[in-house]
Amino acid sequence: MKKVLAVCLVLLFASVVAASEKNLIDLHKDVGKLSTKECLACHGNIMKDVTLNKKIKTYHRLHLESKLATPKNCADCHQSVDLRDGSAAALRKQVDPQLCNGCHSGGMEGAKVLYTQ
Repeated sequence: MKKVLAVCLVLLFASVVAASEKNLIDLHKDVGKLSTKECLACHGNIMKDVTLNKKIKTYHRLHLESKLATPKNCADCHQSVDLRDGSAAALRKQVDPQLCNGCHSGGMEGAKVLYTQ
């Protein structure tokens, strides 16, 4: 009886894990339409992250807290997210550098120029 119960628990746990993974993928399917509030409900820790030099804000805080007309929504930069790719590096690759180029090539007053035209 204990073995049957153990097998049932293992199967239940496996189905819960599979369902939660699918839900995360489905949740991020239309990430370009999510509000910043919806993103920060799960990813709010990015607003607490700090750099090695505490005088310098992380790029998330810099943009979300900026007084300039910078992108203020997560979806402005993160227009797509594919969790099946696996790593944080893969997620960073999903931000198109051309989006950064719009402001950081001299296109916005006050934005640091990082790219040349």
